Amino acid sequence: MAGNSYGTLFRLSTFGESHGPALGGVIDGCPPGIALDLEAIQAELNRRKPGQSAIVTQRKEPDTVEFYSGIFEGKTTGTPLGFLIHNTNQKSKDYSHIKDQYRPSHADYVYEKKYGLRDYRGGGRSSARETASRVVAGAVAKQFLKDIKIQAFVSAVGPYFLDKPTQELDFSVIEQNPVRTPDKAFAEQMEAYIKEIRKAGDTVGGQVKCVIKNVPVGLGEPVFDKLHAELGKAMLSINAVKGFEYGSGFAGSQRKGSEHNDLFNADGSTQTNHSGGIQGGISNGMDIEFNVAFKPVATIMQDQPTINKAGEAVVMQGKGRHDPCVVPRAVPIVEAMAALVLADFVLLNRTYQK
Repeated sequence: MAGNSYGTLFRLSTFGESHGPALGGVIDGCPPGIALDLEAIQAELNRRKPGQSAIVTQRKEPDTVEFYSGIFEGKTTGTPLGFLIHNTNQKSKDYSHIKDQYRPSHADYVYEKKYGLRDYRGGGRSSARETASRVVAGAVAKQFLKDIKIQAFVSAVGPYFLDKPTQELDFSVIEQNPVRTPDKAFAEQMEAYIKEIRKAGDTVGGQVKCVIKNVPVGLGEPVFDKLHAELGKAMLSINAVKGFEYGSGFAGSQRKGSEHNDLFNADGSTQTNHSGGIQGGISNGMDIEFNVAFKPVATIMQDQPTINKAGEAVVMQGKGRHDPCVVPRAVPIVEAMAALVLADFVLLNRTYQK
């Protein structure tokens, strides 16, 4: 199965399934001499793990990461970092009823048609549980990047949109509410709405916004490996993502050039940031800002019509432990993938003769 590695110089390969014995990964290309804060890495995993609040899946997993290589006396050696996260709370029997059925809007049907078989336990490799390995690698990348600050947060849940300029948001409250949004009143509204959705046995989508500060000028490799193109690819590789936009995004298509152009200041910064920190596929030193749209989780706690392997119409029962809204737990995943992209481009920039 191809497609399990990401990156050019800072490269991650992941393995494991939702209900297998463990998930894990290998990070290759991480520079030597980085003093790794293992507690900070575990803290990132804790932000993603299930069972952390009343509005996420109640599967209980400690998601404790164990490193097996690439670290000596607390520092990276420059050799591959191998790590493992054990699965401890599998309930594979929750999925026995779909062994011969295809869940609507899941990867069940296409996996079976492509590979001739599928792991029906929680979706196997197609499960969002795979992203735990990405969070570990992203946490390592963050420590390599040091001064570059990556902050994501929930900006929308269903019909609720946080419509405030970034500079007016209080990032300090993001981790103080289960929705992970930088507005307390808005967080209460969204949390109540998610609970209503869960009670009805349904799910709802949302959006995550990411702001990256202190990005140096010059990251990006035009023409095919533009910075925003790689960020888009990284975000669209996350489970349930349906859209990506940076800067003014789709709204920019409704403006005139005289309204949209980012005029320069004497120091090379710009008076506005409709470009989202990227021009010509290269970072321009302004904050990078982008939005990621997530669909509603496909598994709902309601009966749905579907088909089985024989092509017969059947009724599928909604069972198992699932998120009514994925975006609160997606925040650290978005940050992790952004960190992997930037770490790769920082290393690529070092290859140039200045």
